[in-house]
Amino acid sequence: MTGSVLEIWTAPAAAAPMVRRPAVAALPGSGLAGDRYALGGGTWAGYPAQEKQVTLIDADDVAEVARVAGVELSPGQTRRNVVTRGIDLPALVGRWFLVGDVLLFGTKRCPPCAHLERLTGMRLVKPLAPRGGINAAVFTGGTVAEGDAVRPVDDAEAARRGAPTGADRPVPRVVPLPT
Repeated sequence: MTGSVLEIWTAPAAAAPMVRRPAVAALPGSGLAGDRYALGGGTWAGYPAQEKQVTLIDADDVAEVARVAGVELSPGQTRRNVVTRGIDLPALVGRWFLVGDVLLFGTKRCPPCAHLERLTGMRLVKPLAPRGGINAAVFTGGTVAEGDAVRPVDDAEAARRGAPTGADRPVPRVVPLPT
């Protein structure tokens, strides 16, 4: 199962407009360079660090949300960082995966919140709930670029790339989806 990166989005501060970038540095333990969470801000900055570093969403899910909600919705309006296609993102929760050569760990599903509705003026929480993508933590740095492959890796490959193992291995958080 291999997918690809279609778009990359960052915002310099909480509630600031998202900016599309063709490539961006991924910073271990922080997120994407220039993004609100890597800069220590963001609406959810108080949440555990590994849960807010990078968000990923599938482009087909964004299109389905737009259809169900009856709105025009661009991937950047979802306020997720990396837009993918061809990979089952929820299946990456609790797993190591690569975006290009950058090693990430899927920490949890990323259901939307009312803050997104306030920023967009669109009723998105219900249709986006099962399609909100995932949160991931960055474990090895590098550049993430549009066109990069997205693929899961096993624990052995992740360890060879510097991932923590044993008791230090990250643990995902199960987030119940809103009904």
